[in-house]
Amino acid sequence: MQDKYTPATVESAAQQHWESAQAFRVTEDASKPKYYCLSMFPYPSGKLHMGHVRNYTIGDVLARYHRMRGYNVLQPMGWDAFGMPAENAAIQNNVPPAKWTYANIDYMKAQLKRLGFAIDWSRELATCKPDYYRWEQWLFTRLYKKGLIYKKLGTVNWDPVDETVLANEQVIDGKGWRSGAVVEKREIPMYYMKITAYADELLDALDALPGWPEQVKLMQKNWIGRSEGVEVHFPYDLSTIGKSGVLKVFTTRADTLMGATYVAVAAEHPLALQAAANNPELAAFIDECRHGGVAEADLATMEKKGMPTGLRVVHPISGEFMDVWVANYVLMGYGEGAVMAVPAHDERDFAFATKYRLPIRMVVSSTRDAYADTVAPWQDAYSEHGRLVNSGKYDGLHFQDAVDAISADLADKGLGAKRTQYRLRDWGISRQRYWGCPIPMINCDDCGNVPVPDEQLPVVLPENVEVTGRGSPLAKMPEFYQCSCPQCGKPARRETDTMDTFVESSWYFLRYASTDNGKAMVDGRVNYWAPVDQYIGGIEHAILHLLYSRFFTRAMRDEGLVNVSEPFTNLLTQGMVVAETYYRDADGGKKQWINPADVQIERDDKGRITAAKLAADGQPVVIGGTEKMSKSKNNGVDPQALVDQYGADTARLFIIFAAPPDQQLEWSDSGVEGAYRFLRRVWAFGHSFANEFRAQLPATRTLATAQLPDTLASVRREIHTCLKQANYDFGKHQFNTVVSAAMKTLNALEKAPRDNAAAHAEVAEEGLSILLRLLAPITPHVAHALWQDCGFAGDILDASWPEPSDAALKQDELDLVLQVNGKLRGNIKVAADASSSQIEAIALASEAAQKFMEGKPPRKVVVVPGRLVNIVV
Repeated sequence: MQDKYTPATVESAAQQHWESAQAFRVTEDASKPKYYCLSMFPYPSGKLHMGHVRNYTIGDVLARYHRMRGYNVLQPMGWDAFGMPAENAAIQNNVPPAKWTYANIDYMKAQLKRLGFAIDWSRELATCKPDYYRWEQWLFTRLYKKGLIYKKLGTVNWDPVDETVLANEQVIDGKGWRSGAVVEKREIPMYYMKITAYADELLDALDALPGWPEQVKLMQKNWIGRSEGVEVHFPYDLSTIGKSGVLKVFTTRADTLMGATYVAVAAEHPLALQAAANNPELAAFIDECRHGGVAEADLATMEKKGMPTGLRVVHPISGEFMDVWVANYVLMGYGEGAVMAVPAHDERDFAFATKYRLPIRMVVSSTRDAYADTVAPWQDAYSEHGRLVNSGKYDGLHFQDAVDAISADLADKGLGAKRTQYRLRDWGISRQRYWGCPIPMINCDDCGNVPVPDEQLPVVLPENVEVTGRGSPLAKMPEFYQCSCPQCGKPARRETDTMDTFVESSWYFLRYASTDNGKAMVDGRVNYWAPVDQYIGGIEHAILHLLYSRFFTRAMRDEGLVNVSEPFTNLLTQGMVVAETYYRDADGGKKQWINPADVQIERDDKGRITAAKLAADGQPVVIGGTEKMSKSKNNGVDPQALVDQYGADTARLFIIFAAPPDQQLEWSDSGVEGAYRFLRRVWAFGHSFANEFRAQLPATRTLATAQLPDTLASVRREIHTCLKQANYDFGKHQFNTVVSAAMKTLNALEKAPRDNAAAHAEVAEEGLSILLRLLAPITPHVAHALWQDCGFAGDILDASWPEPSDAALKQDELDLVLQVNGKLRGNIKVAADASSSQIEAIALASEAAQKFMEGKPPRKVVVVPGRLVNIVV
């Protein structure tokens, strides 16, 4: 074997071996337990970033570990290939999105292979290919016929220049992120998936997911947001509205109904539009509201504005008239687009009422001091539950009794009742964009909306298309949208909207089981692999992607396609990769961010950065602190450059060792260099074994501890102690301490005495075998090469995971710490099987104890088995 570690040679040879042996191609095998390990598939943006590398390294460690544990392991890979970035790149580079996407896939696939991930590439999929989205369209038609997909008007952010709908995050200060045009709220026809039909099941089933982080489950529970409350009907005032009817409001605080002093409706509410018909000022305000965001985050931070409509409704209990206001914080898409305002007990209503000098009536007496009908600074106590006051016959009742009494009276009057409401809304999936899965619907003047028949699927997205950024190209392509109605045969128009890209990522994990099936969405193999045993991805996907995937799995279950309800048994949300940032102030108050690779730093004796300067000119730069690696802060590290310089195994080892997988990983160049040095030491020890120690092995191996010299028995015990700890840590996903165990193992092997050559060779052989298997999931290339070069049988991929030996761990004597009054005073040796009373006697008789007890009798002796004795005097 080569005497020096050369990553490029070692890794190339290992990868060629795996490729030729099809080492990671897997089929169903009922004789083994299965392990489906999946990392969230990447968007083919062009290059892998360190977040990708960390994600897939964690998954690969788990996949390889379970393979060595005897599992039938599936680790597939694909590409979340539709989406806006491809359209933006097409505009910038004058290249069709498809061409840009496929080129990026090729490059990123090569990067993944270079990192040595144990991926079954025979199952590779790309969501932009017709053989994938055909089945998405097929399921769409099934769910449409079933009523789980429907069409209705939806409120969206509309960019009038780019002629497209914008996501909330694409609206910046009320303007389109690309065009700069003032964004409008518009109502357009959209398709919706009825995820609310599964709201209760999605919520209740979270408690049956012990393998999910509690934080993620709480986020999903809050997003679904099941609320027990009361629907209250406020009758219209005929004299101002001119017609009979009721304004419906849902509230979780029916106990405060007697404190409602006005109602607020959304700008799109029918009452608002009626009032604006003869009120230009109100019409202008409604138009202003339409340019606001539609995200709840926007509503929480925006200035609360409103205007009176001149209309009134009637309080359902007191009979008082209540003014109707239009408020910018009320959205038509939530509930009935109306709220009852109780300023004394709701902070948002309080701010609004204070601003416009509307009545504030306290009806709940808090446990803390509260105001009566006077305006005062808001206090959190005002929103607490308490005893009712100023509420007529309900005075004195506490929350639940008040809700029961008020809801009963409303029901008697036919003006309300208890009901359950959800924060969750149906999923609007229509996108007025090109690079996405075409919605398989046909619009016919006579027949309405008609699903595309199975035999006409897939509706293929044309790929050689010019994208300008203004409107969808599909809407300008008669060759795409002109068609015949499947029902009546008359000329019709194909739907030109495409699906939200979350749709593709909501079922890809099930398609991996049967990517080669061109006749069905999934087949029986899915019930062997599903659910995913371990799913890995960022916390940023904790709500929408995971919730949509849970919904899709249930929808497919109810269509008879899968036997499971939950897609992912265990979930690991890896921490971000962060790095130092540096900048200089530029013109216009902007910052010029400088890559850390271009900066020279000074550190104090504790390793903290104290000064930094640009290497190119030697002038100072500002230390911006540690932040997530990103293009915007120019603090990313190119994985390709890292692999080129140090090798894939060094990158993998550093990523695993630097932090536990669920915690933030701070990038460190010195840490990378340390990982590289460790691998060179492993290689050097393997070289020594192959070229020296192996020849000294006895013909008959025996590692009974009793037959080893004490010094080598101690080395062997240390190695097996490290292995025992590593096995525990692997089960807890504490991979960083597994690496620590591997480092301690190497230290023990390097320091093992060699005066008994044969015994040393035996300990070295066993220890190296353990070390390489510990490292095999983390640094697979080094482990593969050394396993072969050092003469171990077979392929390390097929080697069994090491288990600690009870015989090796057994000790005849223990070395215990001796304390007197909690202070370290020495050590004592005791028999491994000594009783507590025997240990106590030995401790009291020791020279150190006698010295520091100073002749005083012991008041208490505390024995911690295997660790210490503390004598209290």
